[in-house]
Amino acid sequence: MNEMNDERREPMTVYETPLVASYEKEMSAFRSQSSRGNGIPNKRRSGVSFSAYLASFLVGAMLVGGFGYAADRSNLFGGDSSGSDTSGGSSTQTASGITAASLKSKGDIANVFESASPAVVKIENYAVQTYSSRGLFGGRGGSQQRSTSEPMLAGSGTGFFYSTDGYILTNEHVIADADELKVTVQGYDEPLTAKVVGASYELDLAVLKVESPDEQAFPALKLGDVDQTSIGDWVIAIGNPYGLDHTMTLGVLSAKGREITIADEQGPHKYVNLLQTDASINSGNSGGPLLNEQGEVVGMNTAVNAEAQGIGFAIPSSVIKEALGKLMNTSSVVS
Repeated sequence: MNEMNDERREPMTVYETPLVASYEKEMSAFRSQSSRGNGIPNKRRSGVSFSAYLASFLVGAMLVGGFGYAADRSNLFGGDSSGSDTSGGSSTQTASGITAASLKSKGDIANVFESASPAVVKIENYAVQTYSSRGLFGGRGGSQQRSTSEPMLAGSGTGFFYSTDGYILTNEHVIADADELKVTVQGYDEPLTAKVVGASYELDLAVLKVESPDEQAFPALKLGDVDQTSIGDWVIAIGNPYGLDHTMTLGVLSAKGREITIADEQGPHKYVNLLQTDASINSGNSGGPLLNEQGEVVGMNTAVNAEAQGIGFAIPSSVIKEALGKLMNTSSVVS
C-alpha cells in the first residue's frame, strides 16, 4: 500500500552568505560605473571607484572577522566561557574553545541507532488465504470455501530481540492468524522461521522464538525504566515502515498515560496507559522499539493517529516487563 511519490519538483531556494552577497553587489556597482558613452571605460573614474570599493570591502571583512574572533574568544554565544559541558557527557571542542553541544547530541543518536539496529527484526506474517466460490453457472449447490495451497504474505511488522538466545518481542496484531512467521535478522541471508511462545490480545503483546543457524548469540536490547523518562525527552523509533527496512525516526516523548480505542476485526480494542510520541510512526513500525538516549527500550510502537501528523503511541516498558512472565510460560494466548 505504498503511496506514489510526487514527481513534481519544487522550486529550489538558493541561500547566500552576507559577505558574498555584499561583495557581488559592490562589484556590480563598480562595473556599471566604470563604463561610459559607447562602452569605453573611463580609466580615471574606474581607478578611484575600484579603490574605494575594495577598501570598503576589506574594512568590512576585517570588522566582521574581528567581531567573530572576539565572540569566539569571549564565548559570547557559547554560554559558560570555561567551555565546560554540563550535559553529563563528552563534548566536541573547536579550535577557538566553543563547546559544540549539537554535534555531541547528533553523535549520540547515531551511536544509539548503530548499536540498536542489529537487534531490530522484520516479521512477515504468512497465512493460507480462504475464499468463496460459487457453483457452475452461478449454479446450484451454493458457494464453497476454498483455500490457497501455500501460505501467502498477509502482512509485516517489526520486532526486537530482548534476549540473546533468540526471544523476540512484538505486537500481537503483527502475528495474529499466522500460519507461518518469517523473521529477517541482520547478518543472515535467509529469513528465520519463528514460533509463538505466548501472546496477549488485550495487551497487544507477543513473544516469538527463533533458533540461531550458526549457534551464535543474537544482539539484544535492554528493557529500560519508563518511569525515569520525562515529557520532552528525546526518543528514537526503529522499524520497517512500508517495507523500508531499519528506518530510524526521531522525536520527543509527548505524553504519558494515554487511552485510545481502535476498531479491529474483534470489535473495539481499548488501549490504556500508552506513551505518546511525535517520532514518525507508520504502517510496518508496529512491534518496533521506542528507545531513550541510552539505547534502552522504553516502549513498543503500536499505533498512530492516521488523521494527524506526529501523534504515535507505544506500549510502555513497564507493561511489557509485567506481562513477560505470563507470556514466557504459556504457548497459548493469554489475556
